[in-house]
Amino acid sequence: MWFYEVAPTKIVRAESSVFTYHATEQLKVGQLVTIPVGKQTLNGLVVREVSKPSYDTKEIISIIEEVPLPGSLIELSLWMSQYYRTPLATVLQTVLPRGLTTKRREKTAKVHESSRTRTTIVLNEDQVSALNKIMESSSVTVLLQGVTGSGKTEVYKEVARRTLAEDRSTIVLVPEISLTSQVVDEFTHEFPNVLVTHSHMTEAERHVAWKKALTSPDPLIVVGPRSALFMPVPNLGAVIVDEAHEPSYKQEQAPRYSALRAASVLGRAAGARVVLGSATPLVADRYVAEANGSPIVVLPRSARGNAKATTTILVDMKKRDNFKKHRFISDALLQQIEHNTASGKQTLIFHNRRGSASTTLCENCGWAAECPRCFVPLVLHADTFTLSCHICDSRAKVPTTCPVCHSADIIHKGIGTKLIESELRRLFPKATIARFDGDTANNETVNEKYKELYDGTIDIAIGTQVVAKGLDLPKLHTVGVIQADSGLALPDYASAERAYQLLAQVVGRVGRDERDTTVVVQSYQPTHPVIQFGLKQDYEGFYEYALKERQKGGFPPFRYLLQLTDVYKTEAAAIRNAKVLSQELRQKLPKGIEVLGPTPAFYERQHDTYRWQLTLKSPKRDALVQALAYLPLTHWQSDLDPSSLL
Repeated sequence: MWFYEVAPTKIVRAESSVFTYHATEQLKVGQLVTIPVGKQTLNGLVVREVSKPSYDTKEIISIIEEVPLPGSLIELSLWMSQYYRTPLATVLQTVLPRGLTTKRREKTAKVHESSRTRTTIVLNEDQVSALNKIMESSSVTVLLQGVTGSGKTEVYKEVARRTLAEDRSTIVLVPEISLTSQVVDEFTHEFPNVLVTHSHMTEAERHVAWKKALTSPDPLIVVGPRSALFMPVPNLGAVIVDEAHEPSYKQEQAPRYSALRAASVLGRAAGARVVLGSATPLVADRYVAEANGSPIVVLPRSARGNAKATTTILVDMKKRDNFKKHRFISDALLQQIEHNTASGKQTLIFHNRRGSASTTLCENCGWAAECPRCFVPLVLHADTFTLSCHICDSRAKVPTTCPVCHSADIIHKGIGTKLIESELRRLFPKATIARFDGDTANNETVNEKYKELYDGTIDIAIGTQVVAKGLDLPKLHTVGVIQADSGLALPDYASAERAYQLLAQVVGRVGRDERDTTVVVQSYQPTHPVIQFGLKQDYEGFYEYALKERQKGGFPPFRYLLQLTDVYKTEAAAIRNAKVLSQELRQKLPKGIEVLGPTPAFYERQHDTYRWQLTLKSPKRDALVQALAYLPLTHWQSDLDPSSLL
């Protein structure tokens, strides 16, 4: 008889993550099994073999998978549980697919056809140098900082090619499902075993892909968003994180993990290389890399030697002389669109706000349409003529008269992507126009329309941040930014960084080859340092500016953060309990830990509940981990190392 510690995939007791069971046959660490827990039968992971205990044990019921999970994936799961103070069962629910015991019928995989034909690309001098530094580095994690258009993807592919030659697998993480088509296109063009996984797949499709990875006799290349990190590929040799600055690499539900930190831990456990690629690395990541002496590999120039500098036009939105033809699309931008549509060239319009108008109000008494559940302004969606809450998705009819004073003077203010789309359709009726944002139907996404974007069938593309990153469109000649400073006013230490990244990334969609290209950036704050750095794609200038601001305010990378949020049915209860915990923490925590608040959360009311929060700052992360011991078991949520305080 053999004895094993098994971790159930469901929380059984808050203080225990593993339980001892016996088996009549020898098992392997990492095997998935079914176990009896009380009257339930649960799935579990064999974590380690142990000696016979002094107490009676129950028998493992059955083996789910004969092939065990890779040891590196088990190590990563245990680390995530400990580092993010999350029950191991919760971590395993994230790491493992759903429906483990369901028998699946594997369908014939759809062959992904590459939408482009190309000759073999020869790496330039910068790319060869970067590749050699990555392959020869003794450090697990390498930061690959390459300007937009510098050919980071070609370096990724060569890393994958050399890893395959070592008979080892590669995981390629992308921030958005919308970018999967382009990356899959790049990799399937040159590699045979490419496995794609993402959240739009059904439970059965994800389970089949996971099982294929677990049982594959050959090394694989897996492409997908952050969850692809947990694919149990054979003999992992490299993890590549594309657009590593993206906030979508941080999971916002428990376990609230960073895919970048997790990738480094997985790489260390598997003896694999980890490449974090970005034109605009996170300020904290760049600082930590410098402080630790980790390699920072730079691609300073465009991959195409004939790349022509982009013409940049900065439009001051305060000066109405710049808007004689339209109220929010400048004359300079309209002129570019007119020229492009007449000559068969493509235009990309970026604005990071969806809907038609962000505020609906009464001009007579000042009443504003708000969500009754979340207390935030309802957004007008003119195509369906409804008001929508972008938090809880509740809908309301657009009022014809004010519910307070009964005046008919209802107006809609603000600019959203749907309004931009309707205005451009009116101005350019013959142009093929497509909009990409959170309201786009599943069959109209960037992923689905990528071929039309790539071959120039779409004349004008309008979108939120999904169009700002990763796209390399050969017919694109003009990028227009409707309001570059829209995110700067948000009350968050990272708002300047996000505003810079989005602007620098969207500007980088052009200026990649010998064509004449133009960027038109509209802003109410054209002289703001973030706008200036973003327009010039001056990362080093922004990095120095941001570090000074962070040091002055005591934010990462100079302090660690812990955000604590309480959730109650009434506002009074939320405030009262936040005050009680803040007083307790100030009395019991050692000196050096700053407790800020309590304050209402940025979205104070959500889903019929009220939320108040405390923010803790400390030069030592361990001190914040200790603070979690004082957190009540109910009504409170914690986020260690939050990427945003909103």
